[in-house]
Amino acid sequence: MRDDAPIFPDRRPQRLTALRELLGRADLDGLLVTSLPSIRYLTGFSGSSALCLVTALECVLLTDFRYETQVADEVGDAATVRIEPTSLWAGLWPTLTSRAGVERVGFESAHLLHRDFTRLLEQGGRWQWRPTSELVETLRAVKDEGEIAAIERAVAMAEGALERTLTELSPGKTETAIAGLLERNLREQGSEAFPFPSIVASGPRSALPHARAAERVVSSGDFVLLDFGAVADGYCSDITRTVVLGRASEAQRAFYEVVREANQRASGAVRAGMQGMAADAVARDYIAACGYGDAFGHSLGHGIGLEVHEAPRLARTIEAPLAAGMVVTVEPGIYRPDWGGVRIEDDVLITDAGARVLTTYPRQLLEIA
Repeated sequence: MRDDAPIFPDRRPQRLTALRELLGRADLDGLLVTSLPSIRYLTGFSGSSALCLVTALECVLLTDFRYETQVADEVGDAATVRIEPTSLWAGLWPTLTSRAGVERVGFESAHLLHRDFTRLLEQGGRWQWRPTSELVETLRAVKDEGEIAAIERAVAMAEGALERTLTELSPGKTETAIAGLLERNLREQGSEAFPFPSIVASGPRSALPHARAAERVVSSGDFVLLDFGAVADGYCSDITRTVVLGRASEAQRAFYEVVREANQRASGAVRAGMQGMAADAVARDYIAACGYGDAFGHSLGHGIGLEVHEAPRLARTIEAPLAAGMVVTVEPGIYRPDWGGVRIEDDVLITDAGARVLTTYPRQLLEIA
């Protein structure tokens, strides 16, 4: 954590208590956590090798010798730490055996590899392995004040990098070169990592919603779509802006304005208690009324946190309601094949009083000279 980062109460004990309540409702004696973001959420450990066993009485973290110093610094007394000299899985069995009364154990079905699932079956013994779905992810969806502050720092880093990158944007550069400038600027702003490979798509390629930066040379009159994020204390931001290099045509202005208005309407409408499908419909219905319904093929947004794509989802099929404390993206976009596309993406905090848009970078069409 940065020295100038605000200090917030340690929420790990409350997170473990909340998880144990979910385990009780699921009639489980424990949960084997294999998702690294969820392990970080529960214990604070940010390494790349870990297993975590949560029972009614204890949280045990297994990792290897590479992280002996790091795990002590990050975890403290939030969990019982075991450094395994050979295999984490070899260390799991005695850990389980020594925990009396732990028989019905859940595993994360979305994260456990089949190879590792066979290890559970091969051990047999007294343990009844039961699949679970999104127990920890459900808790992670609602952020506390420390998590929100980290996301806000990640947003500020991303916006600072974008501002610098746009001053360096000019005809003749390739998309790959622009992505390199953007990622350099993200690092210089303090980003720990990149939540995903930065998207830079220009001209007709901006109609590809998840385009990879390519060797295409940007030219005057092109749409340039930039979708990227930063990471602060493990928490992600996710921002998209679409600009025009040089002077925008009237067709580009009209196309862009549909997305800008859809973004504004949806960002202003999302609130606690609203279903994900209702939030999606705010933008989707407006875009359809403008005649571009078929051009908006992806969902409106998703949650962000320790992962750049996590619960909740704002999509046509999602009935689950939003809750205060969730941080979501609002990213309507329309795409015209072989011509170009526009997406405008903001990060939005859901509060009891409505929505607070965390991103502040201008949403009006920018013409980059």
